[in-house]
Amino acid sequence: MRKNIAVVGEKDSVLGFRAVGFDVFETSDAQSTAVIIRRLAEQDYGVIFITEQALKPVRAVVDKFKEYRTPAIIPIPGRGGSLGIGMESVRKSVERAVGADILFKE
Repeated sequence: MRKNIAVVGEKDSVLGFRAVGFDVFETSDAQSTAVIIRRLAEQDYGVIFITEQALKPVRAVVDKFKEYRTPAIIPIPGRGGSLGIGMESVRKSVERAVGADILFKE
């Protein structure tokens, strides 16, 4: 069964993803972002990319889905650049998997 891919974030950051066939959801505030994430998680989305800027105010909502196999919610840098949230998430996952922080600190 094929799952859909979504991209959530500010218009300037996500619009280009439409050209490669991803479903794009523009958001401008925490409340609309939380609603979109919950709705996509209930639908047939296997991967949700979310800009770090959109993720920051709704981390508690996104964290609820970490226990589930799908959707995988993956932070990506927005147009304004990286906030380090994506790398922090990778670091925590690796540390949980191997029991130590083996990634180099910046």
